[in-house]
Amino acid sequence: MSLNPTAKPNPPKALMRSASDLASTVVAAKKRILVVDDDPQIRESLGKVLRTEGYDVLLAADGQEGIEIFDRRRIDLVLLDINLPGNGGWEVFGALTSSNPFLPVIIITGREDQQDLAILAGVGALMEKPLDVPLLVKTIAELIEEESKTHLKRLTGLSSDLRYVPSLHHHNVHLTKISR
Repeated sequence: MSLNPTAKPNPPKALMRSASDLASTVVAAKKRILVVDDDPQIRESLGKVLRTEGYDVLLAADGQEGIEIFDRRRIDLVLLDINLPGNGGWEVFGALTSSNPFLPVIIITGREDQQDLAILAGVGALMEKPLDVPLLVKTIAELIEEESKTHLKRLTGLSSDLRYVPSLHHHNVHLTKISR
């Protein structure tokens, strides 16, 4: 069989997508965040802010509800209070990361001096309440985009980088990376 150099190739037809196809792609591309906090005001406020940022947000009032939601849904990142009734936040962290070691988790807490425990646990970020919301949004985006190997190094103790944001009550609030 010989090729005819004068024959025009038959280009493939352009892929046409309907508006509903595009909408479903956008929905599928949305990152899903689980907020676990027993304070309804904080939970709802964070949900509202994160939805405004384009995230799909699920809310849980305690650790058990958080674990149940996590078990039923694909979650891209968890915002986790450690002062929870029942299953404490650190217990919930252990349960979630044992199911998915690549899960980015941001600990949000009113407790001070949690940095050492957060580093040992391999947490992606620790933010003290009251939260610096613009910094929280920035940190979420960074952790969602973080390479799996970077996250896994932190979780296994090969890296001890922690994004730490002290309470807004502290002076000169900024994102600090702690390495030990």
